[in-house]
Amino acid sequence: MQLNLTKPICFFDLETTGINISSDRIVEISILKVYPDGKEETYTKRVNPTIPIPPEVTKVHGISDADVANAPTFKEISKEVHNLIKDADLGGFNSNRFDIPLLAEEMLRADVDFDMKGRVAIDVQTIFHKMEQRTLSAAYKFYCDKNLEDAHSAEADTLATYEVLKAQVAKYDDLENDTKFLAEFSSRKKFADFAGFIAYNKKGEECFSFGKHKGKTVEAVLNDEPGYFGWLLNADFPLYTKKVLTAIKLRAFNNKLS
Repeated sequence: MQLNLTKPICFFDLETTGINISSDRIVEISILKVYPDGKEETYTKRVNPTIPIPPEVTKVHGISDADVANAPTFKEISKEVHNLIKDADLGGFNSNRFDIPLLAEEMLRADVDFDMKGRVAIDVQTIFHKMEQRTLSAAYKFYCDKNLEDAHSAEADTLATYEVLKAQVAKYDDLENDTKFLAEFSSRKKFADFAGFIAYNKKGEECFSFGKHKGKTVEAVLNDEPGYFGWLLNADFPLYTKKVLTAIKLRAFNNKLS
């Protein structure tokens, strides 16, 4: 079957130096861009992370420092990656909690603006966990009746993720073949940032989801405790979280002037 698309969607997977969104880096990226007419375009690149790849991480994805020593840095490929995905929705496996936040960090470090305005994100892992509670290899076997060869290879995982989503839509009658529906179904709690430090309350207001101000609106905290904003910007928070905080602060400032 074909997915019912109103715009292109880019399924992607990252292999990285670790799982810290703020400090770890991409070592391989693979993108499968699917167009509404069914046309498919693939893009896979090894990336020099400019920091060492821990040996225990190399054991997982098989990529060593030597493998990427002569590869381009992410900054060098950031514009071509952005050009490929900028007009598309995004899809992946655990992508809402890891791949999209880390990609956003790499983009911002490369001075390429990145946000999700005007597009949706489908997390195939969330759909899978809601329906079957398993892993990507098990999902591939369950839905596609195939063994996932080269697991933890970015390209193999990307292609498997795309095939699993198509099989999920075909299998479950209550899954609509619609990217907006699938994005909503595969989302968890609504957050203003990718890393989950800023959530929305029932009124749709941005609130801190951590620390001493958990549950308080960002605008109220920044108004009552201006120094907290400076601390946040200088602390080890993801760049995208800082971008969202800055936008909220500017919005509040403009509201006072109007």
